[in-house]
Amino acid sequence: MRVAVVGEPAGWHVGRLVAAVAARGHEPTVVPWAAVGARIGRDADGFQPAALDGCDIVAVRGMPGAGSPLDRLEEVVFRMDVLGRLAARGTRVVNSPRALEVAIDKYLSLSLIAAAGVPVPQTRVVQGTEAAVEAVAELGFPCVLKPLFGSRGRGLELLATPAAVAAAVGGTGTVAYLQEFLPHDGWDARILVAGDQWFAMRRLAAAGDWRTNLSLGGRPEAFTPPADWVSLAFRAATAVSAEVAGVDILPARDGRAVVLEVNAVPGWRGLEAATGKDVAAAVVRHLESAGRSR
Repeated sequence: MRVAVVGEPAGWHVGRLVAAVAARGHEPTVVPWAAVGARIGRDADGFQPAALDGCDIVAVRGMPGAGSPLDRLEEVVFRMDVLGRLAARGTRVVNSPRALEVAIDKYLSLSLIAAAGVPVPQTRVVQGTEAAVEAVAELGFPCVLKPLFGSRGRGLELLATPAAVAAAVGGTGTVAYLQEFLPHDGWDARILVAGDQWFAMRRLAAAGDWRTNLSLGGRPEAFTPPADWVSLAFRAATAVSAEVAGVDILPARDGRAVVLEVNAVPGWRGLEAATGKDVAAAVVRHLESAGRSR
């Protein structure tokens, strides 16, 4: 099986995937995002580089962008278009372009997860300061403001007053993604699913912080989740059409266990460190299964 791992060549996860693909007897090639191109026209339809055009399966790692918003928009749209065209011609892409598009959008993904009957935090998505203040009056203080597009805990704010909401949201037309703050005991669970396999860890927040993200000082710890949490993880991943996904589940002090979000390009460095398990090999086993199902 020829596997094109699309991502940054120096990335840790890319390296782990390449090693795991080769260890299972397949042919891996790293395709940097900046090298992706397309040919259009008579006798010239296809993709660049050659490894992308001739692979059996594409494994997607990350979606980097440039500095300016316009450049980033063009890059992301073009790259997603190429993945979509590859999938349309029959090349297996994991995760699918649709799953990547849904999961990166917190509003769209959470709405689909909730529609699937999976418990989620009370959430409001509005535009402008006035609407944001009204939304928080429904949610109660404190509340959490998140960027609509973002990961690793970047941009999360805990807002305690209407003045703080107004200052954080900004002017008319600004999209505000607001959630109820659920008091918790300083940890949440990350369950990574890869096909029918799963791995889990707890993420313990750094001292004095309410956020559990490892990138913000959180600490990974081995954890065996309840069976119903594992079921929630698979249901949430299915709701966004993700085959390989990291699902974050928060146990609130009021007894609820809610899905916070699904990441369709999940990291597993902390997970491997906490559990000692070879997550990369499990991902490649799923790629093998996906390749056979083309």
